[in-house]
Amino acid sequence: MTIKIYFGAVLLALLPTVATAQDKPATVVAVPPLATPENVSTSAGDTGLIARYVADVITSDLRTSREIMPIGPQNARVYSYPEATAPSFSQWRTTGAKTLVTGFVQARSDGRLTVACYVHDIPGAREIARKGFVVTPAEWRRAAHRCSDAVYAQLTGRPGSFDTQIAYVAESGTRNARVKRIAVMDSDGTSHRYLTAGEATVLTPRLSPNGDRLAYVSYAGGQPHVRVVDLSSNEDRPLLPGNAMSFAPRFSADGNRILFAMAVGGNTDVYAANVDGSALQRLTSSPGIDTAPSFSPDGSKIVFESDRSGSEQLYVMNADGSDPRRISFGGARYASPEWSPDGDRITFTRIAGSGLSIGVISPSGSGERVLTQSVGDEGPSWAANSRELLFQRSDASGRTGLAVVSVDGGAPRPIATPQDGSDPDWSAGGAK
Repeated sequence: MTIKIYFGAVLLALLPTVATAQDKPATVVAVPPLATPENVSTSAGDTGLIARYVADVITSDLRTSREIMPIGPQNARVYSYPEATAPSFSQWRTTGAKTLVTGFVQARSDGRLTVACYVHDIPGAREIARKGFVVTPAEWRRAAHRCSDAVYAQLTGRPGSFDTQIAYVAESGTRNARVKRIAVMDSDGTSHRYLTAGEATVLTPRLSPNGDRLAYVSYAGGQPHVRVVDLSSNEDRPLLPGNAMSFAPRFSADGNRILFAMAVGGNTDVYAANVDGSALQRLTSSPGIDTAPSFSPDGSKIVFESDRSGSEQLYVMNADGSDPRRISFGGARYASPEWSPDGDRITFTRIAGSGLSIGVISPSGSGERVLTQSVGDEGPSWAANSRELLFQRSDASGRTGLAVVSVDGGAPRPIATPQDGSDPDWSAGGAK
């Protein structure tokens, strides 16, 4: 999907009340229904109705954030189209909100819509950011998510995670005969679709940074191998020719390379290749199992899991495979690492006895923290804002689902899926 951005952000000072820690108050944001200059019928409904839907989505998005407290659009003041760009600030000060989100939905002569949103500092009576998008009527929801991202970025100084996708393994059937399919959905659970039919077992779907491709492991043919799907054309192909066992894929931050593990001659090592399978490079050669690699955001380092010391631990090496060093020394086993988008942390699955939990650690190995305590929490994946983690949660009966936890702590919140879910991955952006 193509969205034309025609407004530039206005880079002004952040509002004074920005919550970044668990004990700080959230910024209150008023989100009334958007305006429309003329109520025009479209294939997705009247523009006046879509304007209300956009406000609903923005409110729902921001409500999942710990830093922002949205109010509205229910019972909110309805403003006229000219007020979208020139609000009556005196009337909004009585709401107790520090920030106001306005905007409009306008039908165009070419059948598309203009969706615009503005962020205002109510005490300062000034506009602090604006975004505008030209979309088809069916794409209004994505424009709403991008408005939410603009609000979040302006108030926190970090990228939003609302215009993103989640990939996971959808599981159905009995415990001894599970059917597993790769599924993709928007971050709020909408636009859900299946990419595989369930004929073969599939594992570890991993989205490219902009969500246009997906790599996963398939057991079609009886042996695990990495495959790559183009999400616009649905072309599905093996990453590499031949029948070598390959698994644990993950894209580089620029989307041009894929890290993965491959078993050759009885040894499992970390490899890298271009997304078309060319330029194959072996990066580790230590005896044992080296797997689950993840690039740092700048591409200069790789974190991976290895049992070379006798148990699964985390190691960091240069992108060419040189200078590997162990960073986990917490008296447990460590698996499935992933580097945060901002480069400050690495998340992992901590295995202690029969328990699995989600944790974070710095790339140097300092500051280890465990964020969850449950029967089986594993396979964490970062949100684009580097503040939340999506992971798989299993209960005592073996049922699996998805949940999100903040790096600031607090109780995880479940993510609804049509079926049991496992092996989740969170993209850095929506499909273009």
